[in-house]
Parts: sequence; C-alpha cells; structure tokens
Amino acid sequence: MAISSGLHCSLLMATLTLLVVQAQGITRHYDFNIQMANVTRLCGTKSIVTVNGQFPGPELTAREGDRVHVRVTNHVAHNMSIHWHGIRQMRTGWADGPAYVTQCPIQKGQTYVYKFTITAQRGTLWWHAHISWFRSTVYGAIVILPKLGVPYPFPAPHKELTPVIFGEWWLSDTEAIVNTALKVGGAPNISDAFTINGLPGPLYNCSAKGNTFKLKVEPGKTYLLRLINAALNDELFFSVANHTLTVVEVDAVYVKPFTVRTLVISPGQTTNVLLATKPAYPGANFYMFARPYSTIRPGTFDNSTVAGILEYRNPGSLSSSSFDKALPIFKPMLPYFNDTNFVTNFTTKLRSLATKQYPAAVPQAVDRRFFFTIGLGTLPCPKNMTCQGPNGTQFAAAVNNVSLVLPTTALLQSHFTGLTSGVYAANFPAMPLSPFNYTGTPPNNTHVATGTKLLALSFNTSVELVMQDTSILGIESHPLHLHGFNFFVVGQGFGNYDAVNDPAKFNLVDPVERNTVGVPAGGWVAIRFLADNPGVWFMHCHLEVHTTWGLRMAWQVQDGSKPSQKLLPPPSDMPKC
Repeated sequence: MAISSGLHCSLLMATLTLLVVQAQGITRHYDFNIQMANVTRLCGTKSIVTVNGQFPGPELTAREGDRVHVRVTNHVAHNMSIHWHGIRQMRTGWADGPAYVTQCPIQKGQTYVYKFTITAQRGTLWWHAHISWFRSTVYGAIVILPKLGVPYPFPAPHKELTPVIFGEWWLSDTEAIVNTALKVGGAPNISDAFTINGLPGPLYNCSAKGNTFKLKVEPGKTYLLRLINAALNDELFFSVANHTLTVVEVDAVYVKPFTVRTLVISPGQTTNVLLATKPAYPGANFYMFARPYSTIRPGTFDNSTVAGILEYRNPGSLSSSSFDKALPIFKPMLPYFNDTNFVTNFTTKLRSLATKQYPAAVPQAVDRRFFFTIGLGTLPCPKNMTCQGPNGTQFAAAVNNVSLVLPTTALLQSHFTGLTSGVYAANFPAMPLSPFNYTGTPPNNTHVATGTKLLALSFNTSVELVMQDTSILGIESHPLHLHGFNFFVVGQGFGNYDAVNDPAKFNLVDPVERNTVGVPAGGWVAIRFLADNPGVWFMHCHLEVHTTWGLRMAWQVQDGSKPSQKLLPPPSDMPKC
C-alpha cells in the first residue's frame, strides 16, 4: 500500500512539474562567441566575422513561454551587438540589440548576456548583428516551437526541413565597401552572389563543388520549411520547380493558409510553408531559385540567381541514402525583377487566422495617427571633397525628411536615466513638415535634415501609422521593421495616400500581423499597433544601405502606472560606451 501510495505521489508530482514547465517554460542557455573564420566562396577566401566559427550562425531553438539567455563574448577587433529580430522583448528592451539605440556595443574582450522571454509567439524568427554591415555574415535562425501539447493550426507535417536562410556574399570586405561609400557619398558596391545557408549554388562562375545547398525529401510527404531573408539589400522571389508552397505563418504569426508556386520575402521577414512532395518517386531533381525583386531606377542591384536543389530519395533503392545526381533537373519560372503586380497580389493574400485561439487583436479605435514619408534624398557635399551622389551630392535617406544620426551613447540608457540633454530630443515630426506630391514630380530641393529625434508615446496608446513611399531619386519598395512590437497591416495602395477615402477600405477584421512590412514602390501602407511595451524602439528600413543613409527613427514609449507596465532596470553587465 505504501509503495502504491508513493508511486501515486510520484506520478502526481511529475504531472504537476510538467504542467508548471508547460505554463512557465524553461530557461535555455546559449553561448555565442564572436570570432573570425576563413570562408571560401566563388574562388575567393576571406576572413569573416562569425558566431562560433559558423556561417550561417547556430540555430536558436525554444518553445513559446521559454526564457532565453545568450552569453555573447566578443573576440574580434570590431564592436558587436546582436538583435533578436521579431522577439517582442516585453519590458526587456536592454536585450533588443541595436547598437546605440538600446545598448552600447560589446567591445573586444567583453561579454554581455542577453536575457528575454518568448511571449505569445511561435514560428520562425532570426537573429543578426545590428551594427554597421556585420549582419552580412553574422546571422542565424530562431525556431520557436508551440507549447508542449499544443498542435499546429494546420495539418501536422511529416517532419521539418533545415531552415532556409537567404543571404548575400561579397568577395570584398563589406566593412571596407560601406566605409568607402560613406566617404565618397555614393552607392556601395552590390553583392557578388546570393546564398542559401551560406552557399551560392551552381549557377555562379567558380562556385566550387559542394557549394550548393540541398534538401533531401521522400515522395508522398508534407514538410515544414522555414524561410528567412537575411540578405542585406534585396527583396527576393522564391520558388521550387514543379512544387507548390502553402504559406502558413509569417514573422512568427500564423496566417490563413494559401498555396502558391512563387512567394516574395523581404529582408527581415520570415515565412513558413508546407512543401508537398510528389506522390511517387519522380525520377528527377528540382531547382529551388531565389532572385531579386527590385524597382529602383536608376540604380544597380545584384540581378543574379541563387539555386539550391531538392532531391528525392528513391524508395526502390536498397540504400537508405540513395539520391541520384545524374537525373534530369527542372527549373522554376520566377517573375520579372520589377513585377510589382505579383508582389501586391501575394501580400494581399496574407490574412491573420483571427480565431478564438489566435485572435487578430487589431486596435479598433485609434488614439494617435501619424503619417511618415519614406524615401531617399541627398546631403550637400562637404567642402574640399568630391561626392559621387546625384549632382555631386551625398546619398541620404530619411523618415519625414529627418535622417537619424545615432548618438555615441545608447538612447535607451538616456531615456531610462532622464539624462537626455545633448543626446536626443523627443520632437520627431508626426507629419511631413513640407507636404508635396509624394509620388509625382520630386521637389527641386532633395536635401534632408539630420538630427536625433524620438517620437514619444504614452503607455497603451493605440497607433495608426501610414508610411508613404516618395519618388525622390526614384520610387522603391522599402521593407520597414519595427522593434519591440508586432503590428497589423490594415491597408495598402499606390499613389498618394488619401486620408479621406482610403481608410474606408482598411481591413480591421483579419489583417496580417507582422514585424516587417514592405512600403509599396510608389505607394503607401497603413499599420496599427498598441504601444504596450515601454522603452525606446528602433524602426528602420531593412535594406541596410538605406539604414546606413539614415532611413531610421525611434519611438519612445513611456512607462505605465502599474509595476508590470514599467521598463525593467538595466542588467549589471550592460556594455558601456
């Protein structure tokens, strides 16, 4: 009887422990060592900055509700910071990562432990360096699994495939490229290749054997494929020859499933798809292609194609790893590089699930409305210098004509201590100071203003923001990323936003929820979010060249009245400038 009673108690304790783990999550520890590594691509070897010597870097896996501690030690001569792209960072802005916004960078020989909890998120996100152009090689996947026992809201896949991360590769050192561009005021050199999981694939000259990414599948199965665009400066089309992709999640938020042959994914965005394989062994291999979507004219971009290969295991073979490389290989057809209609048709298909379990909590009422112009511009060429920008100027970029100058200390630290004098002013313009025909003939004066200005919000303010592309130096699609929040994409269109008639077309029922959205080329996008996360939150174009030129701003969200609504104090190991 005592044995039976003890066994019963043990089972009860084990069940209670499991329930506690399910409710509270666990703490997952990772060690990230920033170190140099030699990597050879396209017949050229160069030393790159990596995490743990890996390119791409290590995958970070957790469950919804888990706490994550990542100990980052910098062993290289460059300052470093890591951003956990898309993680909400509720009250933990100190762990968000953008250098000089939420933290001073980690200097050589220093260590900083990023600590955050994954709250109400599941799906695919990613991490990357957030200083200068180091995210060209410092990036990796974040895989967030549902809580234990919680199924996907779509048919369970046979298995998950290795996440596919798109990147760019330069034969030259990217820091030298961006520094040269800034010195002469011109556009930086474009990349030499695109990559899938660090590999350029077989379509590039001098791409060595073994430099092609391959996915191995079996017939008659459905696989979950996680896609991440880590490219610095290019939105990408992606397709798998003779296969369909069912989109089920973007930016770690489930969506109403829809099936396509080709999708588009912007830098910073993630997309989960179900890949259905052929019912029987096809006796063929299939290319996976990715190549750019680009609308900027004039201007140059890397108009090349990266290829991976989808291979089938032959069930009739005695070998368990039988993949026949001599089979015919099929190529997918991708849209033309500037096919904006395709992009619009794809993005308008994205809808939140809007179910009881996964509601679309889009703000129905709006406390504050903002209108931001998003685009390029110029700065005068400094004296005694020759500049390679338009008409002898320097290239610049701005939000509401303000090109953000980052301070030499962290904005969040200044906000928290109240020592803001000489660091920033909380007077970012809510509207353009000088309205013009945004998508028509550009104004004669294309110069932008510079400054360090934040836009202040009270806690729990419901925000509606319309972002308008401008035709200054050419219309272009801009993927805008908001740190610290998800937002709902309630509307988009082309031409100039009409504040009288366009809001009537907004979707306030099931708009897609995400953290990065493309401002359409020659058009506008409207988003809504609730400012329920105190701190200073960066918002910027995820085309790295545009961020470098100043297409960035920050929101200052005040503390709420309750203890649970206040920014936590900085950790003791916070890096110092």
